[in-house]
Amino acid sequence: MEPRSVTRPNSFIYTLYGDFVHRSHPTGDELWIGSLIRLMGRFGLSEQAVRQAVSRMLRQGWLIARKRGNRAYYALSERGTRRIETIGPRIYGPVVEWDGRWRILAYSVAEDNRDRRDRLRKSLIVLGWAPLCAATWICPTDALEAARSAAAAENLLDRVDLFQGEYRGPRSDRELIERCWDLPAIGARYREFVARYEPRLNAERAGRRTNDEDAFAERMWLVHDFRKFTYLDPGLPSALLPAHWPGTIAATLFRAYYAALSARAEHYFLEACGT
Repeated sequence: MEPRSVTRPNSFIYTLYGDFVHRSHPTGDELWIGSLIRLMGRFGLSEQAVRQAVSRMLRQGWLIARKRGNRAYYALSERGTRRIETIGPRIYGPVVEWDGRWRILAYSVAEDNRDRRDRLRKSLIVLGWAPLCAATWICPTDALEAARSAAAAENLLDRVDLFQGEYRGPRSDRELIERCWDLPAIGARYREFVARYEPRLNAERAGRRTNDEDAFAERMWLVHDFRKFTYLDPGLPSALLPAHWPGTIAATLFRAYYAALSARAEHYFLEACGT
């Protein structure tokens, strides 16, 4: 495995919660801080760095704290769980065919609420939306309720309007995709992902299997890297994308390698949690 360092501990910890804790932990979304420190130590994060990241995630509303005796446990908040369940299908599948309709959000937020407006914009990007113009955003997937929740979280629900319908020109749906999303840049990022992980999957298939701890670390990086595409690609309709779209290749690679690593990775995770 190539040596890598974690540059954003809170984001990396969120990957752990979204992939291992939420999906694999038998007690649900809760993790003892001691287990979290041990797991993150595998990636070079100190106890102090983990505690600082958890503190930030508490303040930001992604985690909640619970006490059991003298032990501190941290679980996903309702907001954190909702975000994971919203973007989960874009990471793990299944692929949903486009229904031909666009979701539209228009907002009117004054400058004195600029911070909340900027936070809403960031949330919309993660949820798969892109700006058609400054105050009007569109999305090809069924993300209206997720956008509604994001607006409500910023107390801006009374400042937005939500629509759903078909595009009637003058451009085509494909031209609309090309206008709102930078397809060449997204495609280049997908090709980088394939170049990084395809040799590893090939080695796995050739019988060069990693041990449980390394499989856990590899799956963490695999999901963390693939999760970044949720900021770039909302699951753009295959019918509107160029032929041989690298995103399709990357998604197939991700799911195959994820499946190959999972049993060993989850064994190490559960052992590290004392489960």
